[in-house]
Amino acid sequence: MYHFTALVTCLAILVYFASSVLVSRARIKFGVKLPAISGNPDFERVFRAQMNTLEWLPMFLPSLWLFAIYIGDGIAAAIGAVWVAGRVLYVLGYAKAVEKRGPGFAIQAFATTVLWLGASGAIVWRIIQA
Repeated sequence: MYHFTALVTCLAILVYFASSVLVSRARIKFGVKLPAISGNPDFERVFRAQMNTLEWLPMFLPSLWLFAIYIGDGIAAAIGAVWVAGRVLYVLGYAKAVEKRGPGFAIQAFATTVLWLGASGAIVWRIIQA
């Protein structure tokens, strides 16, 4: 069973949900009516943080799960938790200023890269060893 990886998956979904809530609140605060996604730079930063999170989920989640399956639940979850922390920093930083998104982005990108490389390497290793 992959309990820790499952928990991190739930946390990642929670981060995405929270970013959606921030977009809803920003729409009200900055007067951006649906279906508009532009018009106020403060709103646009919050919106882009949410969209960027959505864009990274298809890279992160499969990498997380493949790493857990081929290497281990605990280490996958630990690296996944780093991704979650990086995403939180990214969303909160980007909401404040474009310049503040960098550290969170770097952290989550690094975590995703480690998960993908680890999973890919383990899969290739098992194919070679078979």
